[in-house]
Amino acid sequence: MAISNLTVFSHVELKFGRNLNVLVGENGTGKTHLLKMAYSVLAASWEEGSKPNDPLPAKSALQSRLARKLVNVFRPETLGRLTRRQSGRARCDVSILCRPGMGPLSFSFAANSQKEVVLDRVKRQWIETPPVFFPTRELLTLCPNFVSVYDSHYLEFEETWRDTCQLLGAPLSRDTDAATPILSALEEAMRGKIELDSNGRFYLKGKQGRIEMPLVAEGMRKFGMLARLIANGTLLKQGCLFWDEPEANLNPALIARLAEIIVMLGASGVQVFIATHSLFLLRELELLLERRKADDYQARFFGLHFSDQGVTVEQGASVNDIGDIRSLDEELNQSNRFLTTERPAA
Repeated sequence: MAISNLTVFSHVELKFGRNLNVLVGENGTGKTHLLKMAYSVLAASWEEGSKPNDPLPAKSALQSRLARKLVNVFRPETLGRLTRRQSGRARCDVSILCRPGMGPLSFSFAANSQKEVVLDRVKRQWIETPPVFFPTRELLTLCPNFVSVYDSHYLEFEETWRDTCQLLGAPLSRDTDAATPILSALEEAMRGKIELDSNGRFYLKGKQGRIEMPLVAEGMRKFGMLARLIANGTLLKQGCLFWDEPEANLNPALIARLAEIIVMLGASGVQVFIATHSLFLLRELELLLERRKADDYQARFFGLHFSDQGVTVEQGASVNDIGDIRSLDEELNQSNRFLTTERPAA
């Protein structure tokens, strides 16, 4: 994916890995913006292609759909507000290769654009699997009725919330054999299974019976979202998962389990993208990936850094390739201060 003049970025080119992609940086370096841009392109393609009897990609239809998706996902006052702030008239350019063999999609919009994008190149076929976007907040407790309320009223929520709630409500799949190890790991961590009743409410069913989702710990609800989308087949179709700060509200023991599940998802055929500034999660991922070196497992790391020319990106196959990240260094410094501080004997 190549981007010019998007929010904090002057120009960046990201070479994504087939299995796992990890974006690391301080707050304000645009990690979430990169996730949302890639998600918006895939979601617009899937939504347009899921129309009944829809032909191969038409430039005018996708152009309109993509503009609406960008506005609804990013929520700017106008589309042009997504361009990088600079003197003169700026133009944002984006080019993304969705899947090998499908051809690239390239588009642009100007700083004065209201809701219009200009498509330069259109890929040769639609995306067949819906992408999934997990925000930092869990969404199981928003069900039921969030999708219908969102569609019938103007709500100041990012459309990623609406999209994910709709996917969570899909019926269970009959074919989950391929993801049984991942689903089992999630259910073991949650100590139960996710159930959806006839009224659209989610529950965690375990040895203590059914517990309504608002009474379940928020970290477990995040695991529940993932379990539900595996159980209903959404994440069994070679799709993409975008997850913003997956470690939020999880204790270290659950973060370690989360890292295992993320790596397993990538190995199952789901292309995973996460944004984080957790040193603990990064170390867990490194340890797990070290064991998969012989498995042709393709992971990429991206370090986002502030500069006078906007945010720059260093990238490579390991954390050592992404440069020094200040937020990670602060965690290390704190550990060093703690170890070197003299404390009175008990």
